[in-house]
Amino acid sequence: MAAGKGTRMGGQIDKIFLEVDGAPIIVHTWRRFLSLPSVSKIVLVVRSGMEEEFKRLASVHKLDQKSFSLVVGGAERQDSVWNGLSSVKEEFDLVAIQDGARPCTPVAVIEKAFQIAAQHGAAVLARRVTDTVKESQDGLVVDRTLDRSLLWAVQTPQVFQTYVILRAIAEAIKKGYKLTDDTAACEMIGQKVCLVECPAPNPKATSPDDLPYIEMLLRNERALSL
Repeated sequence: MAAGKGTRMGGQIDKIFLEVDGAPIIVHTWRRFLSLPSVSKIVLVVRSGMEEEFKRLASVHKLDQKSFSLVVGGAERQDSVWNGLSSVKEEFDLVAIQDGARPCTPVAVIEKAFQIAAQHGAAVLARRVTDTVKESQDGLVVDRTLDRSLLWAVQTPQVFQTYVILRAIAEAIKKGYKLTDDTAACEMIGQKVCLVECPAPNPKATSPDDLPYIEMLLRNERALSL
């Protein structure tokens, strides 16, 4: 998923094109999925008019080792997801949906998510919530404290049996729901979603403060692989 504008990042450059550790964020994310034995094709959902830039990145950074295609995104996330899914339909048994701005996802955990989704239909990377979480109806005063032992912060990739997520996203679009999370569409159709705990950092580049942390993680990972 690389069709968003990243307005919270500020500046004139789309956040996925910001450089960290020697390459744009999207390049690091793309490389990660290229390295996965479970992945045979990559579909990049991009903004209209950016197709040539992605082709240039593929050439410069040698990202065309596996088949890839470019699909233009839609008005809302579920529309963009649908466009990406429609380009492959049920050609593949499983599909992983990943934020283009999340370049540090541990490869071993992604593979685990593929295995669990193959068994149960849907799986999502997640971390246990460790902060105390309050609920407020008006954003001014606390209404109640939530039981954090039951709370998980979901991440990407979110992995699905292809026919499951096609049916779920179609239902979300039909009902006019605006989703920020693809597993929410599965909840709508009663599909069980399995949590896959991600113990290592898996940040998404959202604000400028995220970039130094992401760069540090990528550098450390590269140093350990030498």
